[in-house]
Amino acid sequence: MERGETVFKRGGRKNRGGSYSIQWFDHNGKRQTKSARTTDKATAERIAAKLESDAALRREGVVDPTLDAVSKESRRSIESHLADYEAKLRTGNRTDEHVSRTVAYIREIAKFAGFEVATDISADGVNRYATRLKDEGRAARTIQGHLTAIKSFTKWLTEHHKLPRNPLASVRKPNPKADRRRERRMLLPKEWPWLRSATLLAGENYGMAGLERVLLYETAIQTGLRNSELRSLTRGNLFLDVDQPFITCKARSTKNRTDARLYIQSDLAESLRQHASTKAPGARLFDLPTRYKLASMLREDLAAARRTWLKQVRSNPEERTKREQSDFLNENNHEGEWFDFHSLRHTCGAWLAMAGVHPKVVQTVMRHGSITLTMDTYGHLFPGQEADAVHLQRNVLGEIPAALAATGTDDAVVEAPDARSSRRSSCDAKPCPSDATRCEDNDTDDPDKVPSPTGRNILPLADLGDDVRHDATQNDSSRDRTRTGMRETPRGILSPVRLPIPPLGL
Repeated sequence: MERGETVFKRGGRKNRGGSYSIQWFDHNGKRQTKSARTTDKATAERIAAKLESDAALRREGVVDPTLDAVSKESRRSIESHLADYEAKLRTGNRTDEHVSRTVAYIREIAKFAGFEVATDISADGVNRYATRLKDEGRAARTIQGHLTAIKSFTKWLTEHHKLPRNPLASVRKPNPKADRRRERRMLLPKEWPWLRSATLLAGENYGMAGLERVLLYETAIQTGLRNSELRSLTRGNLFLDVDQPFITCKARSTKNRTDARLYIQSDLAESLRQHASTKAPGARLFDLPTRYKLASMLREDLAAARRTWLKQVRSNPEERTKREQSDFLNENNHEGEWFDFHSLRHTCGAWLAMAGVHPKVVQTVMRHGSITLTMDTYGHLFPGQEADAVHLQRNVLGEIPAALAATGTDDAVVEAPDARSSRRSSCDAKPCPSDATRCEDNDTDDPDKVPSPTGRNILPLADLGDDVRHDATQNDSSRDRTRTGMRETPRGILSPVRLPIPPLGL
């Protein structure tokens, strides 16, 4: 051999019947040793020569050494890769629930399809699993969640050179909008007083007093906080002794991993202040039941509110029958929409849209990743303004005199009627000097005024080289402030105008 004796037996004479070992230098110049798994020396020497030859090709760049690393990684078990992938998810600041659910989905798919090592993963096996879920009647959103987990896993394997290519690149996820089994319905503004009153009268349920449940529901409606985000709240998240009270939620508890600040109404702030005074500083603000019982708790309170609403007309059979056929305070409606705890967050966005709040503000309050999601969810609830837009456009353009409109004169300068009438009234209010001309008259002696074809003075247009007024270029600190409703907030869009929560009125 070129580098000396590279084929030998370990243990000398004691290992005469054993396999030969091979020692060679790899492409990085490091000494490597492995068993040839043969007792024939000639065969072991051929293996050693092949290893030396491959190392030389890699050193010269003829063969890419990274391919060997990829091949080695691809033969590792899926479980060993999952340990690294789980660590990556946790490093990415994902919630424990998301990490455990993702890993569980991957294991479930691998078990069904018989995937043991990374190279076993195939599109056919994953598609068979998705078909089984569909045959079992699982919703498209559920199937999408499973496929997202396994596709993200193989994408990570490919990007980290553990697979030569992504075997699931051709797998397509179903569209949950096209096959959504359950649409959430919002709580109607007129339903809230009934739910609030019935919850207060119901007393303790699921370990929560009636008042605490009311505060929980109202906080969810006014802030749009999710179940997990509400669970994370403590007294330290409440800022109630300011002009506009607000609640904060740390990035580690929010879905988008960004600090959130949500403004609330003053009456809710006062109720939360009294409620928080009974809690220890580090204690949770709300003693919530498990996430699986949270929706049941809300639905029981909603059912109690509906029973109260029906009892109100028990002496009127006709009205009673009418109300029984109504969707009011019902868990589901005739459109197939269902009510669960997340519906309170949906209610927040829906009420903002119905109140006419700008979609971008709704997006900020709901903390949506894009305005598309906001418009897809609440776009149909924004007040229709198409008809009003025509009239607004007319106010901007002004009325075109019939004579000019008929001639189609391009140089005619048209003034809005409202502007003319206000100018006349201001002029008529002061007596003009006897030698003065009317406002409508031409004043060609003034070089800053340009006579118009209609006899009116118009402002000249500045040329690109003209100087700009000094006061027009001054920095205005208010430009860094965002106007929200009737308030200015120094940190951008925070929370919109007050939610239209009606009083009890029972």
